[in-house]
Amino acid sequence: MTIKKGYTSQSIHTPFSKKDAHNSLHMPVYDGVAYEFDSAEEIEEAFMGKKFAHAYSRTSNPTVEHFENKLKAVTEASSVIALSSGMAAISNTFLALVESGANIISSNHLFGHSYALLKSTLQQWGIEVRFVDMSDLKEIEKNIDGKTRAVFFETITNPQLEIIDIAVVAKLAHAHNIAVVADTTVTPPYVFKSAKFGVDIEVMSTTKFISGGAAAVGGAVVDNGTFNWSKLPALNKWVANFETKAFEFRVRKEIFRHLGGCMSAHTAHFLNLGLDILALRLDKCVQNCIELGSFFKEHNKVKLVRYPGLKGDEAYALAQTQFGGKPGAVMTIDLASQEECYLFLNRLQMVRRATNLNDNKTLIIHPWSTIYSEFSEEERAEMGIRKSMIRISIGIEDAEDLINDFKQALEAI
Repeated sequence: MTIKKGYTSQSIHTPFSKKDAHNSLHMPVYDGVAYEFDSAEEIEEAFMGKKFAHAYSRTSNPTVEHFENKLKAVTEASSVIALSSGMAAISNTFLALVESGANIISSNHLFGHSYALLKSTLQQWGIEVRFVDMSDLKEIEKNIDGKTRAVFFETITNPQLEIIDIAVVAKLAHAHNIAVVADTTVTPPYVFKSAKFGVDIEVMSTTKFISGGAAAVGGAVVDNGTFNWSKLPALNKWVANFETKAFEFRVRKEIFRHLGGCMSAHTAHFLNLGLDILALRLDKCVQNCIELGSFFKEHNKVKLVRYPGLKGDEAYALAQTQFGGKPGAVMTIDLASQEECYLFLNRLQMVRRATNLNDNKTLIIHPWSTIYSEFSEEERAEMGIRKSMIRISIGIEDAEDLINDFKQALEAI
């Protein structure tokens, strides 16, 4: 009888690909760069792709492989590729899926660097990006043509906290043979089963929830094995050799290998630890968000509170359906002005003024003047960024302590 494991059990008990020489219970950190083979024939098979074996740590590493296997187990995906950062995951994905002259459809309500990649860098390489309102199916369909290869969105936009009906968008994309790519950074596999909602490829920054303690920068690409890659011209020759694994092998054997965005063994070590306790941390973060949301709603200095897990929030219903009522741990509040935001931030004693998401510590930032400062005021307005907005990434501290810190800081206004 096979026992079906839950998220945490599956992560903790993912087996090693090979028995450890010393029967270690935890995957060791393999710092080595090169790996020896028993014969010339064996190394030839490895380099020809006829037999999997680690040859050089820029292309594969035992500690990194174990992290990929753990993430594959908890996502129930076809394949997982670990990379050096979340931005590496996004760029490698689009360079594998989309040829020069083709296009991607996306929202402009994205993390600032993701938006800049699509708005500037990819377009310099001949890949057009069409920005639309992803909640408007008619607008999406109007922008689809014979050269559209992917639709891209964040499962919960950062920092606008918007949620689209993913299954509906995926159905439309698939009807036109378009791949669905979702940034699931703020909704990790513990709360979001992406394949169920029609997502073909997940990209994520593992620096966030998976790392937890903000100890390691990393990224991952998750292929659910749901898309027919023969529909995309960029993968035609790869389909001939690798069939359903065409996307994975193009990334591994060409894009990822040539651009060098490899994850280090030490990063994978931290992520292996973080993945095991993700559920415990995320549940605490969500609980804190609910308590803090109630506090902010009652405070007269706070003009607007956004967290999709709060009853009454415009995205609450979709957050329940798609993420089981656990829509990450990012919330925003609006004060009366940018000046009030600065007074508030400068008064905080325990909450840290820092960028990043889903650290164990609660972090706070003013997006208008930081992450999005390189964009014009018009662009920031189009992206839903306001001078009065503050983004808070809620950690695992005691909720009462967080409330007390926010309360005394609001008194300074």
